[in-house]
Amino acid sequence: MVLDSSDASLKRAAGIILAGGIVALPTETVYGLAANALNADAVRKIFEAKGRPFIDPLIAHVLDFEALEKIAVPNLSARRLYDAFCPGPITFVLKKRDCVPGIVSAGKPTVAVRMPSHSVMRRFMAEVKVPLSAPSANPFGYVSPTKARHVEAQLGSKIDAIIDGGSCECGVESTIVMLVDEDRPMLLRPGPVPRSEIERVLGRALIDPKDKNPAHPTAPGMLKTHYSPKAKVVLFEGECEFESGSARVFFKRPQNPRKGEFWLSESGDEREAARNLFDLLRNLDGSFSTIYCQKLPDSGIGEAVNDRLGRAAAK
Repeated sequence: MVLDSSDASLKRAAGIILAGGIVALPTETVYGLAANALNADAVRKIFEAKGRPFIDPLIAHVLDFEALEKIAVPNLSARRLYDAFCPGPITFVLKKRDCVPGIVSAGKPTVAVRMPSHSVMRRFMAEVKVPLSAPSANPFGYVSPTKARHVEAQLGSKIDAIIDGGSCECGVESTIVMLVDEDRPMLLRPGPVPRSEIERVLGRALIDPKDKNPAHPTAPGMLKTHYSPKAKVVLFEGECEFESGSARVFFKRPQNPRKGEFWLSESGDEREAARNLFDLLRNLDGSFSTIYCQKLPDSGIGEAVNDRLGRAAAK
């Protein structure tokens, strides 16, 4: 059931959530599959619909810092980043409150929390008034959805409703920062908020976690293989020999595009490339058995795009 983003539709969808159902909703990053984060039975439905392993923790979405304090234990670093970037595409991993079910945090003492900026999502959260666990609304491991039709095509028969809020602005999932130890902030997943800007606000360098145990990921999106189309993905930089009949995806539009050549941005804009990434991979999947993707400059949101491409190519 696809609903529009009118007040009546949001009220109807809020009733589904409060009754223990699951609803797909737009955020500025990707579409999320939401349930009441304080209802373990409802959250379990997310895992079942996605085929997601229970070892992979979820992000809880809340409206503001006051709501964050009810489910997590904040600190000065979290407050600084909140003031600088929230609402927006950044997630904080903090110590969790006892009210958060273990299924949300994969049994860990921490919880990932973010305050999305998408106007439809914020209107919905104001209506439903509970924190929402909302991983990407797609089968586990596949390319994340950035449009309502992506969700409907793959999960439409398994979930209670989809709110159509248009295309997602960012196109890749949120930046995730571990803040439990303020002296050792960690970048668990690159995203739309760049590493450099976070380091500027915190006044210290972000640590890259050394322990990336796939059996016990600290946060969503840390598994080696993820965000993958069915086609084989091969990354390249500069010159590359391509298989005959393959798709070739360039960062910037080629001067004279040939058959089988595609691009993420007309002008080489990194944010445009991120916004188009998952939609293009979905469109090419099924038509090509191999997709060659050019890496972006590894800075800013380019780091996030390269992270997603690397995990797509790792299968």
